[in-house]
Amino acid sequence: MRIEVNDANFKQEVLESEIPVLVDFWAPWCGPCFMVAPAVEEIAAQYQGKLKVCKLNVDEAPQTASDYGIMSIPTLAVFKGGVVVDKVIGALPKSELLRAVEPHI
Repeated sequence: MRIEVNDANFKQEVLESEIPVLVDFWAPWCGPCFMVAPAVEEIAAQYQGKLKVCKLNVDEAPQTASDYGIMSIPTLAVFKGGVVVDKVIGALPKSELLRAVEPHI
């Protein structure tokens, strides 16, 4: 299950999370974002309880996207202890996403 985050709840849901967080920076007009979505859903199910998975629509949360220098989407960032510890850009296969996520779980 993915949690929708925005400028208002990003700090609480992501930065203050007790467990690592994978944030999917996306937009509804982004074709590659939809291509990567199934892999992100699988990761969310696979690591439930160990990894929080959030979606952030860059059009609805421009301040947060700007704060983290999101220039291309999809961008998937791994946050741990309130900081970005890894980031992947583009519609990558699940194996590549796991390579970024697994060391931080």
